[in-house]
This record gives sequence, C-alpha cells and structure tokens, in this order.
Amino acid sequence: MIRLLVIVSVLLTSCQLFTPAEPVIARLVEHNIGTSTGTVQGQSIAKSTNNKMASSEAESADNSGEIVSWFDIPYAQPPVGELRWKAPRTLQSPERIVVEQDVTACVQKASRYGGASGEGIVGSEDCLYLDIRAPADFATKQYPVMFWIHGGANTTGIKDYYDFTKLVSNRDVVVVTTNYRLGALGWFTHPAIQGLQEGIDKTSNFGTLDIIESLKWVQKNIQQFGGDRNNVTIFGESAGGHNTLALLASPLSDGLFHKAISQSGYTTSSTPEKAYNLNGADPLIKRGSWQIVNQLLDSPQSQYSSSELRERLMDVDARELIGLYYQTENFDAIPLTTIDSLVIPEEGMLGALGNKKYAKNVPVIAGATKDEVSFWLGLHRYFADTSYILTKLLPPKITLKDPELFELWVRTRSHAWKLRGVDDALMAMESAGYRNLYAYRFDWDHQAQSMLIDFPNIIGAAHGTDIAFVTGNYTYGPITSYIYPEGAAREEMGETMMGAWSNFARSANPSADFSFDWTAFKTANPAYVHLDSGDLLRMSVEEENMASLLNNIVVHTGSTDLEKCFIAWESFTNVGDHRLEEYHSWNNGLCNQFDIKAEQRKMTDKLIAEFGSIDVL
Repeated sequence: MIRLLVIVSVLLTSCQLFTPAEPVIARLVEHNIGTSTGTVQGQSIAKSTNNKMASSEAESADNSGEIVSWFDIPYAQPPVGELRWKAPRTLQSPERIVVEQDVTACVQKASRYGGASGEGIVGSEDCLYLDIRAPADFATKQYPVMFWIHGGANTTGIKDYYDFTKLVSNRDVVVVTTNYRLGALGWFTHPAIQGLQEGIDKTSNFGTLDIIESLKWVQKNIQQFGGDRNNVTIFGESAGGHNTLALLASPLSDGLFHKAISQSGYTTSSTPEKAYNLNGADPLIKRGSWQIVNQLLDSPQSQYSSSELRERLMDVDARELIGLYYQTENFDAIPLTTIDSLVIPEEGMLGALGNKKYAKNVPVIAGATKDEVSFWLGLHRYFADTSYILTKLLPPKITLKDPELFELWVRTRSHAWKLRGVDDALMAMESAGYRNLYAYRFDWDHQAQSMLIDFPNIIGAAHGTDIAFVTGNYTYGPITSYIYPEGAAREEMGETMMGAWSNFARSANPSADFSFDWTAFKTANPAYVHLDSGDLLRMSVEEENMASLLNNIVVHTGSTDLEKCFIAWESFTNVGDHRLEEYHSWNNGLCNQFDIKAEQRKMTDKLIAEFGSIDVL
C-alpha cells in the first residue's frame, strides 16, 4: 500500500492539497487529568484538524464542534533494555507530569504515508503511548469508547496519523488511538529469547500484549475522560483488523472490550517453529528469526550458547535489527502473530475464534473492500503501461494492458479476502456461540476521472479507502481530490459509515440510521451490507465460496495456466493460514507443473530488466 501511494504522489505532483489555517489551541486547567501514569494536559480546538500531526495533507474539519485532546499518554513502562521482548510492564506513576513528545513512532521503516517521517529506519523502542479525544463536556458525561488499532502490516504505522476529531465531535464518542511494538520487536520467536524467560514473557506476541495493556489502561482511567469503561469498542483496519480478531481469539483480553469491528482484517498466524524456521526449513519463510540472527553473527549459531545469543540480541541496536529485514526482498514473509499457546491458543487464530472456551460473545462487525488488492496491482508493470501526452515533461498516462485480466485478478483476490478474512472468521465465531455478527463489503468508488489515470477502475474501493469515511478526514496524499472528490456521494458515505460505526459502539445496532435492518450474518445465511451511497447501500447474501470463486478462473479463456495459478496461489496463501494442500489439488493439480515462487521471481526479473522496476514509474 505504502509503495503505491509513493508512486502515485510522484505521478501527480501537480496536485495541490488544501493547507489548513493554524488552529487556536486552548489549554485549560479543567482539562488537566490525573491518571495512573501521570497528569495529562488537554487541549481544546473549536474548529481545526485537532491533530498533533496536522500538515498540508490534512483537511480542515470546519464542521467540527469543540473537543478536547490529550496526546502521548504513557500506558506501560518503556520496553527498553532488559524489557525488550518481554510482556509490557504496568506503569504506575501518578505523580509525573506527562509531556507531549515530538515523535512517538515505534521502530519501523520511514514512510510519509505510514506517519513516521524521516529516512531509513526511524522511531524508538520507547513508544508505548496513546492519545484520547473526547467531546468538550466530557467531565459530566459517560460516552461510548472507541479504541482504534492502526494498520500497517504490523510493521509500520503510528497513532498520530489518525485524526478522529470529526467522529468525536459529530457522533459523541470518546476515541482512543494507541501505539504498539512493530515488526520483529513486536513479534519474535527464538530459543535464546523464549527459552530463557518465564511465564508470560515466554510469549512471541509482544505487540499484541501491548494492545492488551493499553486496553487495561483504558479500563483504569477512561472514565475521567468522559468514557464509559463498560462500553468499549475495539476497531482497526488491515493489521488493525487482524489485531482486533487476535484480541477476540486471545484468552488474555477477556472483559477489556464489549464490541469489535474488523476492517479488512485477516487471521494469519504462524507456529513457533515456522517463526524460528531453523535452517530455513520452510522455503516460503524468508525472514524467520534463525535467518535474521545469522546476519548478526560471524559464525554459525550452533557455536554460541543460548545466553551468548541472547546477549547479542539484547544488545543490538533496535534500528539495526529492523533494518536487517529490509536488506533483501520478500519482506512480507516475516512471521508475526504466533501460536504461542499463551496469547494465541494452540489452535491458531481462526481455530480459537471458533472455540467456545475463548469466546467473548460480544457483537462483532467484519468486512472488506470491493477492490482490496488494486493497491498492489494497479501500478504493477505486469498489468499497467505508460505513455506520454505530447511531452515527457508531464507525468505519464497510465493504462491497463489487459483490463479483463486485471479485473479477473483484482476481483478474485479481493473476493477471496472477504471469504477468508471476513466470512471464515464470522462463521468460526458463530460456532463458538456469538450471535450478534454483521458483515459488510465497502463498495464506494465514486472517484473523479483524470486524463492520466482511470481512478474508479484502477483504484476503486481499494484497501484502506474506507478509513477516511470513519475519521471524516479525506486525505490520500497528493491524489486526495481524485480519490475523495467533494460532493453529495462523499458526504453521504461519510454520514453512513460514521453513523453505522458510532451507533454500533453505542447500542450494538449498526443500522439505526438506515432505512432497512442490517441483517445479522449466519453461516446458513451469510448476509452482508454493501456500504455505498444512494440506492447502492443495500443488503446481499454471499453466494460464493472459495471453490466456486476459483472455478471462475478455471473457465476463464483470457488467462494462461500460469496466470490462473498465480491467482490461485495468492488466494490460498494470503489473508489466512496457508492452504497449500488445497492449492496443490486445485483444478486437478494444474499448478503442480509450476514452481510458483520461481515463476514469480522470473516475472519480476524480466520486468526489472526491461523497465528497471516492477512499478510503472
């Protein structure tokens, strides 16, 4: 997602974004709140972005009522030194005065679009902070609490990037946004770590525990900010949706929340053996901890004792460690959420969601976007081509080489995301006793046309385009005006999503403002709502399963056998645990003639040799 946004920003450098006026910030004594981790100073802004990271990319929230915000509140002890790769430790320091930080990003690769600015690897291990936004009358009210978990593949992202000012002011909720450890600092499995630790510190899921600790802080303190501790809704997108599902699966999060919303979530989890990947036993995992530690050492790991390896790992600079994951390709192969039998039960995420033993029995919404993967495919050289209008001094025009093939690929992969990341998860929860389950597909693609790129058909309802309709901040870098053109369709979609999400948080009824009832999801009747504007907002029932969906590839006449196997491979190995047996038996074993990873490498090498990059720019 991030790479695509960077490319598009170069493509459309002529686009200018609205720069908001400097807000007038009031810091009142009555907004000083004492918490278990210190006294925090609130700030109120009547009409502004109310965002610590307000910049030229932010759109002025002109319709916002007054709210109060508190930034950079510590919720746990900094996980530094001997606390690296340990469960977060409760912080008890009511006497401290909390001071806002310049940057609170956890260690990650810099990205303008992920919120962590700079070059190379940035951020700090001291990053366990949260923000709170509440209506101005918080002192006398108890509002529903909405707890946002940011996305970014669990390797990037920061709480500061998301401004929920409009949601808070227009819908009377309290919103908490939180940081959590990322990448190998958040999820890591190695015998030299877990083998020399005890109790909960033997976990591999430190980032998940950070989120749980943050929720514990909310339970202790949120009432002082006008939040109802007995009505907390967790919600997140992409990795945030995945983490939402992980909290539903974990036995350690019981009683910390009362509703959940997973936007474009997924249920992938790794065994400790795969996360370690001794001797590179699993060729699909390029970034197991065994491989990474090899890059730190001058000799084979077998020549070191566990304590020596531990010392080396604990001493390595955090940025150097994370940088190792970016030295070669296949970064996405890093194992993250791990079946450690502590935070994630031994049956894995999906299995635990279906186990009554771990069921939270809370209302849940889960959904995906209609064009999830257009982000990754829309500007890929395999699908897209460039041409120049009159002069190369202008950005190139981008067109699809084979619109039918692109449509097949995007439609199949995006639909598979819904089937695996939404329907499978909801079916599992239903079997565990959950009753108030709701599914959706985000369809809104009413984007503006451009002479340089057909946004509705190439980008459409892509991964992450739904977030803006919940925050009310229509930002998408330099292409904001194309992705979210002003008008009735945009405003109606915003009202629909803000209303559905806040009504669900308030009363577990997401369709309170709809002209129809949002039918609950059941395995026997997998109903879902199309989130769109006008008459396109409607109910449907899912008619596909993975077998029928992929059968559409079998009968497709415009794609090669290799292309069909690429699509099948991606559908079976993404969004959930790898389903390799089904892949190998699919279509009478058609794909067993290909080494699919080698074919992917060959395709990439060919594009790089011809164009210098797999991207159209």
